[in-house]
Amino acid sequence: MTLIDFAGLLVSALLLAGIYSIMSVGMTVIYGVMKIVNLAHAGFMMLGAYFAWELYARFNLDPILAALLAFPVMFVIGGAVHWLLVRRLPHSDEPTLQSLLLMFGLWLLLQNIGYLIWGNTDRSIFTPRTLSVVHVGPIAISTVRLVVFGVAIACLILLEVVINYTWFGRSVRALIQNRYAGLIVGVYEDATAGLTFGLGIGFAGLAGGLLASLYSFDPDFGRAFLIRAFVIIVLGGLDSISGVALGALVLALVETFSIIFVPAGYQLAISFGLLVVVLIVLPGGIASLLAKVRRVA
Repeated sequence: MTLIDFAGLLVSALLLAGIYSIMSVGMTVIYGVMKIVNLAHAGFMMLGAYFAWELYARFNLDPILAALLAFPVMFVIGGAVHWLLVRRLPHSDEPTLQSLLLMFGLWLLLQNIGYLIWGNTDRSIFTPRTLSVVHVGPIAISTVRLVVFGVAIACLILLEVVINYTWFGRSVRALIQNRYAGLIVGVYEDATAGLTFGLGIGFAGLAGGLLASLYSFDPDFGRAFLIRAFVIIVLGGLDSISGVALGALVLALVETFSIIFVPAGYQLAISFGLLVVVLIVLPGGIASLLAKVRRVA
């Protein structure tokens, strides 16, 4: 492998890490506040993809703008789902069987609604941006991947600002760190959980819309990305929002550079293998390892 080839793969991994981060952060905030493993995340990513496709096909709206519009729409839908279903689940400090079954059933419902409305034909979004490239020296970078990466990073920065500098963000951090202590100091758990669930679903819709610009999709579109999201949040720490970016980078690097040794079709198996290794060797994720290192230092 030449140095140029290595640099090209490294750039590809960094761009992939951006979309992987935005794809996973919604699951992380929901788990951190509510201790719910949102298996329906894949279904909402699928809805986000079709939402962007519909706006592009019917109104010729730029798919990146359509993906951004998917966020508020999915936020409202997520808030409604929380009010109708999720808030009725028992409070717990660990994932419960009821929550897993509810989210799994909701995923199957959304998937079948997708098949009912759009059928099982693969869809894709093709624009002049799709085939264009930007040359940085000898390295050619896909324009659409660069734009998607920029949008993903901007949204993650905005989320960090909200989490660190707003009343809602302080409530989220309090419930993630210690639910009972948060309740003692006056955090309104139900309102915070409802907004958090809407936020997580909004990011799922946004991620689906952005992914629709990169890949073809059908109603089962989110399954492979849901598995990757699990790997990422385990790598970063199940309730660590900042750890998501680190987990996404590790997975993107592993997947991208693995094509040197194994066919690209085995990437999902590699993700599974990485998940197993992390669960055995580092169950607290990379974030817990870094915290231990800081304490020792």
